[in-house]
Amino acid sequence: MNASGCSGVTVFIRFGSVKIGMVDETSNRILLEYLTDSRQSFREVARKIGVSSGTVASRVKEMEEEGVIKKYTALLDYERLGFDLTVITEITVSKGMMMDVGGEIAEMGQTIGVYNVTGDSDIMVLAKFRTRSDLNNFTKSILKLPYVERTRTHLVLNTIKEDFGLMP
Repeated sequence: MNASGCSGVTVFIRFGSVKIGMVDETSNRILLEYLTDSRQSFREVARKIGVSSGTVASRVKEMEEEGVIKKYTALLDYERLGFDLTVITEITVSKGMMMDVGGEIAEMGQTIGVYNVTGDSDIMVLAKFRTRSDLNNFTKSILKLPYVERTRTHLVLNTIKEDFGLMP
C-alpha cells in the first residue's frame, strides 16, 4: 500500500448498474460515496470507507484537477419547479458545422444536454420548458441559426428514468 492509502490496483467498481471508470479502488469508493450524497464531509467519507480524511481530501483534489469531478451541483426535480415539458430535438446541420451550431444551442438556457450524434441527425438536444410557447420560441430560435437545415422535436410523455447524478 502506498502513502495515499491505495494498493496501486486499478479496478472497476459497480454502483447499482453503474460502472465507474479507471481510477483506483480508494478513489472509486470515494466517488461512490459522493454519488450517494455529495454533501458529506471528508471526515464522514473517510470513516465510511476506512481511510484518513486527508486521503479523501487529496483524492478529491486530484480528481477535480484531472477533470473526473467536474463540478458540484444539486439534482433538481424540474417538474416541481414548473418545467412540465421535456423535449428531445433532433437537428440536421449543413456543411459540417455541428460543433459551432451545438455550441450556440448549448448557450440557450433551456438546454440540459447537447450531443453530436451519428445517424440521420447531427445533433440531439435535451431541453426543459414551462410552456408550449417557450418550446415554440426555442424551436424557432434554433431554426434561425445558420447551417440548421431542419429539426424534429419529440415531446416526452413520461419520464421513466432521468438521473444526471450517475455516470453510465
